[in-house]
Amino acid sequence: KKRSTQKQKQIQLQQEQRQRQLQTGSRSSYRQVVEAEVGDTVMEAAVRNKVEGIEASCGGSMACGTCHAYIAEPWFSAISPADPSEAAMLEFGIHIRPTSRLCCQVPVSGALEGAKIETPESQVS
Repeated sequence: KKRSTQKQKQIQLQQEQRQRQLQTGSRSSYRQVVEAEVGDTVMEAAVRNKVEGIEASCGGSMACGTCHAYIAEPWFSAISPADPSEAAMLEFGIHIRPTSRLCCQVPVSGALEGAKIETPESQVS
């Protein structure tokens, strides 16, 4: 029985290590803290948690730009840069900043623990 309890604790710990907390919101405030699974994209976590301003119309195929968001420093510098396709898509966006990313292209990782992710005011109703 003791071995079973240890195994359960180990499984729980592994599950907790796979989850990251992200803070989302608009310029005025970070209103929502969401749990995100490592390996998912920020867009998937945002949609699952009904984050305002992340519409994700194309479902993550990088065809619409409706998952555009700003990732605050120091988290922005800790993730891999946008690839050329994403950068080209962002060129057609509005309210683009140096820290703009398409959330469908940003995988959740330990580097994003506690990240502040802001949606452009133009995407928030």
